[in-house]
Amino acid sequence: MSRTQSFETLVLPHLDSAYNLARWLLRNDHAAQDAVQEASLRALRYIDSLQGADARPWLLGIVRNTCFSMLQRSRQAVQTVEFDEAEFDAALVEAEPAHADPFVQLQRRRMRGQIDAAIRALSPPLREVIVLRELEELDYAQIAAIAAVPIGTVMSRLSRAREKLRAALTRTHSGPTP
Repeated sequence: MSRTQSFETLVLPHLDSAYNLARWLLRNDHAAQDAVQEASLRALRYIDSLQGADARPWLLGIVRNTCFSMLQRSRQAVQTVEFDEAEFDAALVEAEPAHADPFVQLQRRRMRGQIDAAIRALSPPLREVIVLRELEELDYAQIAAIAAVPIGTVMSRLSRAREKLRAALTRTHSGPTP
């Protein structure tokens, strides 16, 4: 099988997951597209180094490294693991619908906006593990391999991320209703 055929067979089916991870890490659609394109070129260049048949964690590892390199270059990386309440509140305002919808749709849209805002407010290391686990449904070992950290660190970050999300969403729901 040629390099191009290997790439098409093993890597291309995972581009949606790659974009999803990049979008959450970079918080910018255009930057995420650039990161996936750059990561795809790297994946094509190094397809021969792929061990085993599961290309998804391998590709997501390349995407992760590309995203963190981009963040470092643009100095957007947040070095703390604190929850950014100001960003969360700003994202909530942004997520509010401007027109009246039926009640159920309004509630769903608000909840989706609140969850997205809470995830965006997490620091990159916490956002990374929550996206890989809850949205991409990877197991701890795969996440550890992608993030290049021990499984215990993955579990710890995931626990902190879930707690911060729970606290943010509880705070949002305990306020007065419109």
